[in-house]
Amino acid sequence: MKILFDPDPRTEDEIFSAADNRLFRESYEIVEVNAESRAEVYRRNLPSTHIAISQQPFGKTELMRAKRLRAIFNVETNFLQNVDYEECFRRGIHVLTPGSVFAVPVAEMALGMALSLARGIHTGHADFLVGSEQYGLDGNADAELLTGANVGIIGFGDLGRAVRRALLGFNANIRVYDPWLPSGILEREGVQPMDLGDLLADSRFVFVTASATSENQKFLGAREISKMRCKSMLILLSRAAVADFDALRDAADSGRIRVATDVYPEEPFPKFHPLRKAKGILFSAHRAGAVPSALTGIGRLVLEDMEMIARGLPPFSCRRAERETVGRLQSMPISRT
Repeated sequence: MKILFDPDPRTEDEIFSAADNRLFRESYEIVEVNAESRAEVYRRNLPSTHIAISQQPFGKTELMRAKRLRAIFNVETNFLQNVDYEECFRRGIHVLTPGSVFAVPVAEMALGMALSLARGIHTGHADFLVGSEQYGLDGNADAELLTGANVGIIGFGDLGRAVRRALLGFNANIRVYDPWLPSGILEREGVQPMDLGDLLADSRFVFVTASATSENQKFLGAREISKMRCKSMLILLSRAAVADFDALRDAADSGRIRVATDVYPEEPFPKFHPLRKAKGILFSAHRAGAVPSALTGIGRLVLEDMEMIARGLPPFSCRRAERETVGRLQSMPISRT
């Protein structure tokens, strides 16, 4: 099979282990693309390409030229709105993303953030650096246990499920809000379905793992946050667009809730933004998923599905674009800074 290989903004060394890269190179006819020659390489090679590893636009014009195309892999790992998905569905072209590789590392970071909020690990460290540490019980006035706590998860895709698995050892009471899933699926996963208002009101820890869609922009606003219990904890992991950051800042700065976030409305985040001065927020610079083992997992999932496609079988390892939902996804593309 002929592969049009254009992983930018990822790099080949980033997404493939050495062994997987050898397999990739030995198994397929690779046409490499760089930014300077992209237009010409696409013009010459699209008609004979079987698989595109690319985040570039695939509108009707490009797809009409790609007569043999069988799959598009977005290794940037979002379903971007630069693809004519309806034409892909009509022609049976799979549009795939290996974004599930980030679920476990992000879930581990989520667990660390939750523990730090609950036990004041980051604040205790900062106090120690300036000689104002408090010992024993004096340093634990707001501390509480994750074990046995009421926990809410908003969004139960790959990341939400990974967070639930990370919490198994804590014997937590896990409730889930996900309007895209029926209650029966959640119950079979061993979690309790709950509407958003009740989940916010009844949880000490709330993990936000929902994808950003055209329907949920800033759905965690001042009204929703006001339902949370005093000094409960909100850990924002998936997409910044689902939360009203002004409302988060006000609630955290007042001491009413504790917040941890790995994502922001714009990245890099402005150096002098007032959010940086808010009390009660634990910051992480969108690095929860960006660990080398996760990134090389991208190449592994792509290779698995390319093998399936070469054998005339449906892809299994990557997530496939679905007609009913892909047009509603609104993820912010990654970029090099």
